[in-house]
Amino acid sequence: MKRRVYVVMEKATQGDLASLVFDIFILGLILLNVGLVVVETVDDYQRAYHKWFELFEMVSVFIFSVEYALRIWSCTADSKYGHAIYGRLRFMKTPLALIDLVAIFPYFLVLFFTVSANFTLPLRLLRLFRLFKLGRYSRSMRLFGQVLWYKREELYVVVFVLSIMLVSVSSLMYFVEHKAQPDNFSSIPATMWWGIVTLTTVGYGDIFPVTPLGKFLGAL
Repeated sequence: MKRRVYVVMEKATQGDLASLVFDIFILGLILLNVGLVVVETVDDYQRAYHKWFELFEMVSVFIFSVEYALRIWSCTADSKYGHAIYGRLRFMKTPLALIDLVAIFPYFLVLFFTVSANFTLPLRLLRLFRLFKLGRYSRSMRLFGQVLWYKREELYVVVFVLSIMLVSVSSLMYFVEHKAQPDNFSSIPATMWWGIVTLTTVGYGDIFPVTPLGKFLGAL
């Protein structure tokens, strides 16, 4: 039984009707969830269908929770996760299992704990993580995830270097422009917005240097 559940949910084989039905059902549920997260942000729809949105969310979380529990229960059918405790812990630390957990975690956090109103919206938006569950069903997304994992050390170096550049350039610009524009360049963290826009070449233009030295630094 455990082996069959694991095969249906994790190791689907071509021609397996149960695996196909399960995959199509979960895929459809994921897409509906993401679509409703988007629709919920429209005030008119939110007011008119609030109860239906909550009901659908409750049903979805129940299904995703059962799915997550079954994956953890059945993973020991795979020799990689054979140990009853450590094998399951190893499985729970895999990227796709972590995504499954994040997809349901916000609902239970709000359900069992008092959450500040300031954090309610970010927690609800975390439901968009369910979109990443599609990675389990898309070969290209799985390949992309594997590339990110194998090249993680190089990515860490890139992020580290960019962070140093951002802090250094923003600090210099703050000291150069603060007196001329105390509102725009009020602090180093505030100046980092200019740094991010400059480094990413987005060019929003809402904050820009006006002093000769600041313009020279920005041109670099």
